[in-house]
Amino acid sequence: MRIPRIQFCLLLCFIAAPSLVRAEEADKPSEHPLAPAIRYAKSCLEKVEAMPGYTATFYKKEVVGSTTVSHQMQIKIRHKPFSVYLHFDKPHTGREVLYVEGQNDGKLVAHAAGLLSIAGSMELAPTDPMAMSDNRYPITMAGIANMVRQTIKTWEEEAKYQGTEVKYFKDAKLGDMTCRVIESTHPKPFRQFKNHKVRLWVDSATGIPVRIQTFGFPRKAGAPAPIVEDYTFMNVKTDVRLSDADFDRNNRKYSF
Repeated sequence: MRIPRIQFCLLLCFIAAPSLVRAEEADKPSEHPLAPAIRYAKSCLEKVEAMPGYTATFYKKEVVGSTTVSHQMQIKIRHKPFSVYLHFDKPHTGREVLYVEGQNDGKLVAHAAGLLSIAGSMELAPTDPMAMSDNRYPITMAGIANMVRQTIKTWEEEAKYQGTEVKYFKDAKLGDMTCRVIESTHPKPFRQFKNHKVRLWVDSATGIPVRIQTFGFPRKAGAPAPIVEDYTFMNVKTDVRLSDADFDRNNRKYSF
């Protein structure tokens, strides 16, 4: 049977259409491995930003210059206005640092512990060399929200390039806490990647980030990746009511 020309053309179109759709789908760029991690980190950040403030025990291990520095301290963070109070447990037991955005000409207030406390309190710019002597970041970058923002910024920059592997661990343990961990890794040390590996730990029960780790590239094949930054927040309490008194240098509980 002879098929009219117009019907024959339509038949070819219907036959070819599915192949055309499949070809277009094949040409679609796949989502970058970091895209889901970035979305998840942003959702966690929203939860933190929604909190007026919190207290926690903060463990910090970081490379400053050529030295690895470790600290344990009690912290109070208020988001509006951004305020930070630090009380060092070890080392430098008894040291206190206070910073409130928009106050004291933008300076932090600090005092040493022990015999050094005789010198009294000092007022320093957050980036003053003395204030930065044991720190990779100024006090204006303290707290969970700022550290998650920094992680998101790193991942968004790395998402411009290929060469990142992402893994998810749903039942990682941090003390008695069960966490979800997102780990991004760069197997090869391309110059656009500053770090070999980044881990974001999120408390499964609350959705609040509680640990961020950054590792440098191994110095040789088979060697462990050196820790560059390890920030952990334990005993995070979000049901506290922090007032101006918690960030007042004249608070009688403080030693400024």
